[in-house]
Amino acid sequence: MSITAAMVKELRERTGSGMMECKKSLVEANGDMELAIENMRKSGLAKADKKAGRVAAEGMIGVQGSDDGKTVVMVEINSETDFVVKSNDFKGFVSEITDALLTSTIVNNEQLSEMALANGETVEITRRALIAKVGENISVRRFAKYENVNGGTACYLHGGKIAVIVEMAKNDNELGKDIAMHIAASNPAYLSAEQVDEKEIQKEKDIFTAQALESGKKPEIIEKMITGRIKKFLSEITLEGQAFIKDDKMTVAQLAKSKDNSVIQFTRFEVGEGIEKEEVDFAEEVRAQANA
Repeated sequence: MSITAAMVKELRERTGSGMMECKKSLVEANGDMELAIENMRKSGLAKADKKAGRVAAEGMIGVQGSDDGKTVVMVEINSETDFVVKSNDFKGFVSEITDALLTSTIVNNEQLSEMALANGETVEITRRALIAKVGENISVRRFAKYENVNGGTACYLHGGKIAVIVEMAKNDNELGKDIAMHIAASNPAYLSAEQVDEKEIQKEKDIFTAQALESGKKPEIIEKMITGRIKKFLSEITLEGQAFIKDDKMTVAQLAKSKDNSVIQFTRFEVGEGIEKEEVDFAEEVRAQANA
């Protein structure tokens, strides 16, 4: 059967694949459009499986909030290089997932791959098709969602690489965004001092005690020194204790209280955090290829 330019154009529009790949698939399917699409999908899955072991530590974070301010989500999606992250295909994939998460009933990362998208396919099928198209491993890593809260939510996205979602006791968009921005910049480990593990506090106390004893000061002075150091330590690692980035004369807790509000919880994502990146020795790689 003769393969026309119109047929190739239609297949490109339906699959998003390259012109030569579309023409080849149509020839192999003897002009059967649906069979060509099916074969391309199978081929795409095979390509995705081959790339599954490759490290994907670059990426983008998508954030989306509901119109009523009661629900907010964010998702981290990774790729091998930042070049792919900048593509419209990758950005569209991130957007599709954040849109779907906003109304989805899934509750954990294990269910994420089987979540249905607006295109009718699951996240996993769409991910594999995208891998086949861009030629890199892509990983849908994690998501966070605050849903149907009693107060309000807020979010902040910095360059697609750092994102924060916050639940507030009361809905206040301006305050919520300011606090989310603060969290993005200061990266507190805890919300409040009450959440800090007692073992972590004791570990720091032991270190401060050993340092203070070397000073030769009186026990009562040493006790005051240790108390002050622990207070400073807790203020540095907790959101409520940190000095607000826009006005360091007040803490975040004081800022929220001045607005008759408070932070209930927060989650901060940074692209690639915790992923061990593969160190590539390009000179060694060239030598290995030459020897092969």
